[in-house]
Amino acid sequence: MTSDDDRLAADLAREAGNRLLALRAGGGDPTQLRKAGDRLSHEFLTEQLAARRPGDAVLSEEGRDDPVRLSADRVWIVDPLDGTREFGEPDRTDWAVHVALWERGTLTAGAVALPAQGQVLATLEPPARPPAPAGAAGGASSQPAGQLRLLVSRTRPPEFMPRLAELVGGTMVPLGSAGAKAAVVIRGEAEAYVHAGGQYEWDSAAPAAVAVAAGLHASRLDGSPLRYNQPDPLLPDILICSAALAGTLLDAISAAGAPRP
Repeated sequence: MTSDDDRLAADLAREAGNRLLALRAGGGDPTQLRKAGDRLSHEFLTEQLAARRPGDAVLSEEGRDDPVRLSADRVWIVDPLDGTREFGEPDRTDWAVHVALWERGTLTAGAVALPAQGQVLATLEPPARPPAPAGAAGGASSQPAGQLRLLVSRTRPPEFMPRLAELVGGTMVPLGSAGAKAAVVIRGEAEAYVHAGGQYEWDSAAPAAVAVAAGLHASRLDGSPLRYNQPDPLLPDILICSAALAGTLLDAISAAGAPRP
């Protein structure tokens, strides 16, 4: 059952993405372009949320963290430009806009816009996950049938990942934005997204909301719940995969020596 919040999340993520595409089309120095993209999308999202949901709190990567959110019933958790590095590289499409709504302990709406891919994945219409194809995701070479494809950060893959891949008979597929990696799994183009270290609530809230709405498993690396709107927004690890694979992967992640949350 969808709500106006599902629709708002999708609409805002899509429009922020359109504005980022227009900015990017103008070119310019990559560093300045990244800074301008962060600022442009943050200002658009926060202005729209203030106007359309004036009673709600907002936690944004690019904004000042207001402790009033800790006593709020509704908090929008947004990453105005996830994959800023990739946004500054003209040929890359693995960057995203994240918009999620937390209500009284639960993520209730979310959207991941992939502007350069022309797609928005959202709780408004949760994607039906197709059977996983035999080919690899993200343009990597084809993998043997049955081999698990594990999405990892292209710049900081967890140290335990080679061991994990060995244990489960998988291969690592590097990609940019957390939202882009989650989207590959949600679309059924890979089996899991595994990350440890260096993430915050805004990196995973919208991807987790959409993944769960699509029937996937999303948790910490020890299987514990992802908790949002915490005093410290650091949320450094995540696993997104099918429910059928979760037990196997969680056991293997532990055996591979993943850090305990």
